[in-house]
Amino acid sequence: MKADARRKEIANLLMSQQQPVPGGELAKRFGVSRQIIVQDISVLKAAGFEIISTHHGYVVHQTPLAERVFKVCHTTKQTEEELNLIVDLGGTVVDVFVWHKVYGKVVAKLNIFSRLHVKQFIEGVRSGKSTELMNITGGYHYHTVRAESEEVLDKIEKALDEGGYIAPEI
Repeated sequence: MKADARRKEIANLLMSQQQPVPGGELAKRFGVSRQIIVQDISVLKAAGFEIISTHHGYVVHQTPLAERVFKVCHTTKQTEEELNLIVDLGGTVVDVFVWHKVYGKVVAKLNIFSRLHVKQFIEGVRSGKSTELMNITGGYHYHTVRAESEEVLDKIEKALDEGGYIAPEI
């Protein structure tokens, strides 16, 4: 894995965790030395990520990335295309959530930022292990999407709208 891709994965992993992630765990996960992880964290900090090193591990306090929530609606068959559209334009699908009339907000962390992650997600859902959250709300659901800038999020929103994914305002 190239350094840029590894750093992107490290940033996404840290942003998706509620607890600190130990440097040793990151080194093991990415197959590099602890020193490489320290260098990667320094590069991420220089790029604007406010990463705090605690005695339990690394925590992202603030991120320079832009974030937006999109309300979408589509069929199960369109899920892969929708997710690929987002990641192809530079977005990370942070989560999916629905508003259930009894349970309230139901959220699942996704952290999908590449076609490989989309493929893994689709394989997991289609294997019968589970079903997509949108199925309990007739296809309506929300995605929190993170990207490098508001301009990238604007492009993603436009592409989702042109693809018929943006849910109509009610």
